[in-house]
Parts: sequence; C-alpha cells; structure tokens
Amino acid sequence: MTKLSVNINKVATIRNARGGNNPDILQVARDCEAFGADGITVHPRPDERHIRRADVPALRAVVRTEFNIEGYPSRDFIDMVLRVKPTQVTLVPDKPNQLTSNTGWDTVKELDFLRDVLNDVRSAGIRSSIFIDANPRMAEYAAKAGADRVELYTGPYAELYPENREKAIAPFIETAEAVRRLGLGLNAGHDLSLENLRYFVQTITWVDEVSIGHALICDALYMGLKDTVAAYKEQLSK
Repeated sequence: MTKLSVNINKVATIRNARGGNNPDILQVARDCEAFGADGITVHPRPDERHIRRADVPALRAVVRTEFNIEGYPSRDFIDMVLRVKPTQVTLVPDKPNQLTSNTGWDTVKELDFLRDVLNDVRSAGIRSSIFIDANPRMAEYAAKAGADRVELYTGPYAELYPENREKAIAPFIETAEAVRRLGLGLNAGHDLSLENLRYFVQTITWVDEVSIGHALICDALYMGLKDTVAAYKEQLSK
C-alpha cells in the first residue's frame, strides 16, 4: 500500500501565530503516527514561518516512522540534513520567499548542481527525492543526477481533476511509467485530498508515498486528526 506521510507545517503555522508551544508539534507528530501515518514530513523555510530549524532535530528524536525533510538545497539546509539524518530528503526548487512548492526542478538545467548535492546526501546514507513536474525528461535527468526517487508535483492534477480526471492524470501516468523504467522510487504530493487521492493511487499503483499536509489539516478541523488520518489511509488502500 502507498505510504502516507503527514506534512505538519500547517500545525506549526498555528503554533507560531500565538507563540508558545500550542499546539505541540512533537505531540502532533506522535499522534499522527499512533493514528496510522507512515511518516512525518516537514519543510523548514528560511523565514521559519511554520517549521523552525530548531524543530527539526527535536522531531527527529521522536519520530518512529519515516522522517522526510523538504527544502531548497542551500548549503545550510544540506548541513542540517547531514546532521539530522532523516529517512529521506526531498529537494525542492523553492525561492526563499515562495509561498508553497508549486513547480518542479528543471533537472536538465540543474543537473550538475543536483548531482553535487546528491553526492553529499548519498554519502550520509539518506534516501533522496527530487520534486519534479509530470515530465518524463525531468525524471530521466533526476536519475542521471543520482536521485533515489522523484516526487511528482500533483498541483495540476488536483486542479483539473473535478473537470476531467482522465485528462488530469494522463501526463502523470506517462511520467510514472518512465520513472518505473528508470528504476526510481515514486512519491507524489501537493493538493492531494480525500476527493482526488484514491483515483491517483488506483491508477498509478506503484506510488511509494504521498506527502499531504494542507488538505489533511483542513479536514482535521472538522473530522478530528485521528479520523482524518484513518480516512486518508482508507483512500490509499488498493
């Protein structure tokens, strides 16, 4: 079954709005795991508007499932990753002030840069994933750079899904098939929800992991965190 990694950035956003430690993101991470999540994802940005750099080692100490750190591979970010040693690092091409991760890497143009970064990650025994658009060529060059996995940016899929789900998923099928031929692992994330998740993973059955934050935390406001994690896990059951 495709694994569910819960992105807890939005929980940290609520905490930071008032200062202090309410909600406690360490406890939220523990609870997500207890409720069935297969992993925890965080994306510490330079402005620390949600997850802070200081949160990362604290979370590493309590997460018992897979720990995934997303971020732009600046030198200070990679140094942090090498110290913390998460299960996986997901490299995203975000600018410092970018609101959210809404585009993938140009792995052709950035091949040499990504290869150098991934050499450091590989030497530390950390699994790597590169965030890409649904484009087989981007997957091909992610493999050339030395990535273990790619994460498909699913924003365009989620946007088109209500209108035409077959058209929405077509480029993702093509890219996912290329990823499989290349021998890479396959992750997916961005705007996946209870509405569109099942169709995605039942059509592309070899997705290893989805990372979901915004929609899941929004659903939890109404359904509660325990029932929400269970609902997303149910969508992932084949």
